[in-house]
Amino acid sequence: MEDQIYVGNATVDAPADRGWLLGHFKPAADVRHSDDVEVKWGIYAPGDRRAQWVTGERRTAVIILISGRFRVELPGRSVLLARQGDYVMFRGIGHSWHAELESVVISVRWPSVPGYAVPGYAVPGQDAGESR
Repeated sequence: MEDQIYVGNATVDAPADRGWLLGHFKPAADVRHSDDVEVKWGIYAPGDRRAQWVTGERRTAVIILISGRFRVELPGRSVLLARQGDYVMFRGIGHSWHAELESVVISVRWPSVPGYAVPGYAVPGQDAGESR
């Protein structure tokens, strides 16, 4: 039963996988492995931004602001998340983002599929070729 339970802290666990707590990229035996959904606890410094626009998007996503001021760029539209609980949801749409202030956001995407990581971006101790 213990192998089907994981107790953690998102702020502590998130840096190990670019903020992602759950998804296809976790080991198959890990309760946090899922091909159905990905969950991210994102902590961003002011000025942090996605290194490149997401293209060929097939997933659905929701980004929820916990704290800060966070902007999501969509084709022809810029969405500002400024109040705790503000969120944006989109399906199959390319996007980018940047933190206007120090921000914490929860991102949920489905399904969980490889191929969207920014090439060359690496977390210390992790292979830069791994996809998120």
